[in-house]
Amino acid sequence: MSDQRNKAVTLEQAVENIRWDEGGLVPAIIQDADTRQVLMMAYMNQESLRLTLESGDTWFWSRSRQELWHKGGTSGNTQAVVSIDYDCDGDTLLIQVKPKGPACHTGKITCFHNPVVMQRQDGSEPVQESSSSTAGVADRFAVLGELEAIIAQREAERPEGAYTTYLFDKGVDKILKKVGEETAETIIAAKNKDNAELRLEVSDLIYHLLVLLQERKLPLDDIMDELARRHERPRRD
Repeated sequence: MSDQRNKAVTLEQAVENIRWDEGGLVPAIIQDADTRQVLMMAYMNQESLRLTLESGDTWFWSRSRQELWHKGGTSGNTQAVVSIDYDCDGDTLLIQVKPKGPACHTGKITCFHNPVVMQRQDGSEPVQESSSSTAGVADRFAVLGELEAIIAQREAERPEGAYTTYLFDKGVDKILKKVGEETAETIIAAKNKDNAELRLEVSDLIYHLLVLLQERKLPLDDIMDELARRHERPRRD
């Protein structure tokens, strides 16, 4: 835990440090604590911030209805708060949560689901960054984060006909069976010295492992942190 995280402030201190607008509001960005996906943006006043801290669920101020609202209070799609931070200017909150369902009233996992196509001034579309081995080291494993987010979305929305939906509907025993099957097939491909087949089987195995982690609500970040801790330990070889 960083020094900055250790310098936590009380509600009273936060109220003093936050730059509330003329209406006594501050924008709050809501982010999935596991996948880091931005879920929504809403507004808080001092009372909704107090209720959020006391209840552990997100509360906001509705500008249209002019009243407090408990996110998921009616739908059941509540958001359990993991952490609350305000930015360097004190005019925006970042709230990390563990959502219990979609954030958007449309049923989408995130409110930000309307992409805008970017175009250059000459009218041509920009060249997409390559996902090949020539991409930067920092982007090598970006696809894992993207896949984790997609799997979390599938669990929340359960689109009909999706294989991931089928796995979550069947439950952990089915998921574990698939992990076992893909592990065995990976071993066979390796023993056969067939790298083309091995590539496919390892990909299947990783996918099913990510489904298992989502079912158990164990974020991939925790696995990466554990690997980092092991790497930092003194070597014995």
